[in-house]
Amino acid sequence: MKIIHILLSVFFACATLTASAQLTFSGSAYPAISVKGDTSSGLDAIYVVYATAPVTIKYTASAGNTVTWQKFDSRGGGYATDMEGVSVSGNTYSVQLPSEDIGFIITEGTRPHYYWIVNYANHFADIQHIAATMEPGECDRASISVTGNIQPIKYFSINGRGLELSRDLSLTYNTLQYSEDNGTYSVTEVTETIQSSTGVIRVDAPLCDTQFTLSGDRFLQQWGIAETATSETLTATAVAATCNATQSERENDNEQKVEATLGGSAPVDITFTAAVTDAAIFHEWQFSHTAEFEDIYMRVTELDFTQTFTEAGTTYIRFVAGNAAGECYSYSDVYEVTIGESRLDCPNAFSPGGSEGVNDIWKVSYKSIVSFECHIFNRWGNEICSFNDPSQGWDGKKGGKLVPSGVYYYVIKALGADGKKYELAGDINIINSRAVTGGSSSGEETIE
Repeated sequence: MKIIHILLSVFFACATLTASAQLTFSGSAYPAISVKGDTSSGLDAIYVVYATAPVTIKYTASAGNTVTWQKFDSRGGGYATDMEGVSVSGNTYSVQLPSEDIGFIITEGTRPHYYWIVNYANHFADIQHIAATMEPGECDRASISVTGNIQPIKYFSINGRGLELSRDLSLTYNTLQYSEDNGTYSVTEVTETIQSSTGVIRVDAPLCDTQFTLSGDRFLQQWGIAETATSETLTATAVAATCNATQSERENDNEQKVEATLGGSAPVDITFTAAVTDAAIFHEWQFSHTAEFEDIYMRVTELDFTQTFTEAGTTYIRFVAGNAAGECYSYSDVYEVTIGESRLDCPNAFSPGGSEGVNDIWKVSYKSIVSFECHIFNRWGNEICSFNDPSQGWDGKKGGKLVPSGVYYYVIKALGADGKKYELAGDINIINSRAVTGGSSSGEETIE
C-alpha cells in the first residue's frame, strides 16, 4: 500500500471548506454517538461505537461522485494508507470497523472528510467501588478512590496531536451552603463533572456528613446502561464560617464625623454575627490591640452579640472556628474598629423663637464623648435646664416658654473616649428672643 503524504495546511484548509458528511453504523447493540471534538483537530466528526461485535460503517456519496477511503492512526493523516476491504453498492461504500480506535479520510470527488472512530469496547467505564477519605494533612480537599477503570479516552487530530474525549462522569454529594436570606447554612446537593480519572478524584471537602455517588460515563448514560457506585458516609471535618459586622448609625446633626469603615465617634455599637458549619465545635470572637493578635484581651464565644466601643484607637476583631480534633480551622477577615479622639466645642450665642431650624437650639459640637453632663443657669444662678446627652440641646425655654434675651451660663463636665476630661464653663447669649423681660427682687425673670 502506498503511503500518502499530505501537507497539514492542506488538511486544515480542506476541513474548513467541507460540511460534515454523515457515517452510518450497523451491527452494534447500541447506536453510535457523534461527538464534537476540539475545533483545532481538523476532524469532521468523532464517533463512539459500542463495538463488542463486528460493526459495519457506511458512507453514501452523491450520485456520480467517486469515493476513496483511507485510514490513519495516532500519527495523523500524513501517514494515511488506503483502506482495504471497502465494498461498494451503488453510491454506498462500507467497511468493517477494526477492533482498534482508528481514523478515516473519506474523499468524495476532490473533497476529503476526516473522522475518528472510538471503539468503546477498548475503554469501557467500569466503576466497581468508590471510597471517600480526607486528604492527609489537609482540611479543604477530599479524595475519592475509584476501583475499576475510567481512564482517559484519547483521540487524534489529523496532524497526530493527542486529545482527550471527556467521559463526563457525574460525582454527586451533599455539602452546606450559606444563605444570605436567613443567615444560616443549609444542606445542598453538588454535582461535579469528572472528565476521567486514573484512580483518584479530588474535590472540595464537604461541610456536612455525606455519601458520594459516581455514575456514568456519558456514553453508557446515553445508552441507558450507566455504571453507578456509592461510597460509605464521610464524616465532615472541614470547617467554614460566614461573619458580618454591622454598625448602628446615629444621625446627630451636632456630632462631628470621623471617616472610618467601622468606628468613628464614640460610643459606637457594632453587632457581630457568625454562622458556622456542622464540624465547628469550637468558636470565638477575638479582640486585640494588634493586627497580628499578639494580645488577645477579650474573647466572646457567642455567635451573635453587640459590643460598644468607647476607647479611642483601633481594635482588631476576628472570628475563629475549629473542629473537635483541633486540626481544621476557619478564620474570618479581620475587622478594624477605629475610634477617633474626642473633641467638644461650645457655641456662645443662638436665637430661639426665630426661623425654625436656623440657630434656634443651643448645642455643643462634639465627637467621641462617652460621658456628658450639662447645666444651664440664668444670671442669678438659677438652673434653667440640664441634660446628659451631648446630642441634645437647649431650645431657649423654661417651663415650655421662651426665656428673655440676655446672657446665660453653662457648666459642662464630660469625658472623651481618649480619656480626656472636660470641665467647661461659659456664657450663652440669647439674641432676639421674642420673650418680654421684667424684673423681680426675688432674682427670677418674668417670662411671658
